[in-house]
Amino acid sequence: MNAVKFCLSILLLYVPLAQADRFLVFGDSLSAAYRIETEQGWVQLLADELDGHQVLNASVSGETTGGGLSRLPRVLEEVQPDWVLIELGGNDGLRGYPLQSIRSNLSAMVEATISAGARPVLMEVRIPPNYGDRYSNAFQQAYTELANEYEIPLIEFILEDIALDPELMQDDGIHPTAEAQPMITQLVREKLESLLEES
Repeated sequence: MNAVKFCLSILLLYVPLAQADRFLVFGDSLSAAYRIETEQGWVQLLADELDGHQVLNASVSGETTGGGLSRLPRVLEEVQPDWVLIELGGNDGLRGYPLQSIRSNLSAMVEATISAGARPVLMEVRIPPNYGDRYSNAFQQAYTELANEYEIPLIEFILEDIALDPELMQDDGIHPTAEAQPMITQLVREKLESLLEES
């Protein structure tokens, strides 16, 4: 081995390996593999596909933004994630909770994530117009406004191309089937890979 090759081999020994990022998915039943096997859910599929990184799921079916806000500090302390995907608000909206309370809770979770040294990613949620178009439109807009206010990434509604296809939705018309999960995984994975490249 000549001197140049020897020096290069020594340098390679001291090049630090890329650190694996830890992603925490913090959501409700849309992320908790509701009525399907856990390994079929989009979060587990993402964990299988996002090479070199960890994906942890702390989603709870039926969770509201208020419940999520009360749980988040403990989860952040235990998991110590690099990124937190906040997918909450749907249960609040379906119950007609005050928009200001929903927005306030989401804002507090974003701030708690930042304070813990992690990067928040807001996942847009949409609801049917059960309480009128004014409520549902303002509900959806709150996610865009919060993402702009905090200058954080926003992942578009994960059921955008799924919700109106009966074959991809369960009988309740709210939750996606196992067949829809790879589509969700692709949407989220592409967004996260883009964020990793930027960072």
